Formats: sequence, structure tokens, C-alpha cells
Amino acid sequence: MNKIIEVKDTIVRFLQENVHCQDITVIKLAKVDNNWEAIAEVYENDSFLKSMNMPPKLARAFYSVKLDDELDVQSYERKSLDQIQEK
Repeated sequence: MNKIIEVKDTIVRFLQENVHCQDITVIKLAKVDNNWEAIAEVYENDSFLKSMNMPPKLARAFYSVKLDDELDVQSYERKSLDQIQEK
């Protein structure tokens, strides 16, 4: 059980450092073969408002993160709500 907590913490730390988002919640985490696959719900600054020089507002986003068994991030991708619901 400690391994899954370590995986979750690694994902949260990775997203904080690389996507610069807030309020990260891992909503799905599974071991597939020798890899870990996760979906995280995050809140990040709305890029459209930022491009228009308007006051920042947080927008909800989803990220898919894949790690190997050594907890090295292999890939990550921003997903739409539709893509999350398909799985």
C-alpha cells in the first residue's frame, strides 16, 4: 500500500513543478503491466484570460500521467473531460 501512496505523491509533485497548477487530486491510479497510469484533476490559470491580460481565474483541467515501475515519468498529457469519461 505504501507504493501507491509514493506513486500518488510523485505525480502530485511532478505536476506542481512542471505544469504549475494548484489543488491537484489524483482521481484514478492503476498499475498496468509494469507501469503506473494516473488521471489527475488540477486547477490552473486560464490561459485565454492570461493572453487577454485579464485578471487570472482558475480553470479545471485533467492530466494523464504515466510512470514506470521506478517512478520515472514516461509521459503526461492534458486531457479533456470527454477523453476522461471515455475510459
